[in-house]
Amino acid sequence: MDAMAAAVEREAERLTELDSAIGDADHGSNLRRGFTAVAGALEKETPETPGAVLTLAGRTLISTVGGASGPLYGTLLRRTGKELGDATAVSREELARALGAGVGAVARLGGAQPGDKTMLDALLPAVDALGSSFDAARVAADAGALATVPLQARKGRASYLGERSIGHQDPGATSAALLIGALAEVAA
Repeated sequence: MDAMAAAVEREAERLTELDSAIGDADHGSNLRRGFTAVAGALEKETPETPGAVLTLAGRTLISTVGGASGPLYGTLLRRTGKELGDATAVSREELARALGAGVGAVARLGGAQPGDKTMLDALLPAVDALGSSFDAARVAADAGALATVPLQARKGRASYLGERSIGHQDPGATSAALLIGALAEVAA
């Protein structure tokens, strides 16, 4: 979670810039606030299992991040944490299964599908690739985020722009790729 907070801090302005083109220009600042709160919550409380860490992080994001990002990222982390349960150690394969359940919960919550120009466009390929390696997941997430550029948004605020959303990278897919990248960095 510390690596994720650092990645968000490092890229917050870029995320906001991406969001200013097709959203409401607050994605980076919202995630910065949320992941700063997550780091603070984890300093105060030291969960004993990976699942408990993710559950606490998800709850914190839901309570501190505005817009759709808080509920979506909060759901992702909480559901992944719930799937991991009380295990004190988690294999990459177990994490992939749990993250897949988290991504499924996000899809249901947001009603999005692959190709809708959302965070799912980075998360779904990352989960599939995580079965091979953390680095493969990072590469897949980055490619998924870049692949949103030619898409027309069908969900979220960007969908209101219609064809004008084409040609812009989705900020949610970009932040999702950042988080998968942080996971890969720590795993390495």
